[in-house]
Amino acid sequence: MPNEIIFILTVLIYLGSVLVLYKLFGKNGLYAFAIFGTLLGNIAVCKNINIFGFGTTAGNVLYASTFLVTDILSEKYGKKEASKAVAYSFSVMVLWMLGTQLMLWFTPNENDFANESMKIVFGLVPRITVASLIGYVCSQNLDVFLYHYIWGKTGNTRAKLWMRNNGSTLTSQLIDTVLFTFIAFWGVYPIDVFLSILITTYLFKAVVAVLDTPFMYWARKITALNERVEIA
Repeated sequence: MPNEIIFILTVLIYLGSVLVLYKLFGKNGLYAFAIFGTLLGNIAVCKNINIFGFGTTAGNVLYASTFLVTDILSEKYGKKEASKAVAYSFSVMVLWMLGTQLMLWFTPNENDFANESMKIVFGLVPRITVASLIGYVCSQNLDVFLYHYIWGKTGNTRAKLWMRNNGSTLTSQLIDTVLFTFIAFWGVYPIDVFLSILITTYLFKAVVAVLDTPFMYWARKITALNERVEIA
């Protein structure tokens, strides 16, 4: 299956999953997706792919979807609950980094067949995770701040929802991309490959940010099965 088709499918699947988890479990479902997205994103970002002729990483859509989570939490529950998603994901990523490295410290026996593959994947985890932690905390907190700043300037209207959603996400995604790419990949790839990853990573994240706008409007209408939420 072409990467372009897979890209479109992942956009629909991940953004749709955010809404399904929110409908089924309320804000706890959003917290769960935020954690899932940051963890799997740390692995997927190690895989280089081509989409529409551009080199990028496989984790862009998944990671970008976590910004939809914080925007929904900001919209429906407020700044405090959105910040919780960032704190939960940060804490789990720290444990993830420690856990993967502790696992690699074990000496495999003669029956092992997975250790070398794990070393290749998880050997990059410390650098990737540190880059992800710095980029994630800075960008997601900026996203929450900008969302509420734009909200305060434009008012709590459905018509301006696209503005606070895209304005906060596009700006914070740029900061995240620059921080993450420099920390994770500077010196790992040749300059031309590095710049390609930097530029295309943001472009694809920006595409997802724009595409998640209708999902944001749908989320505003959703009442979770285990909650009664007043929608302005």
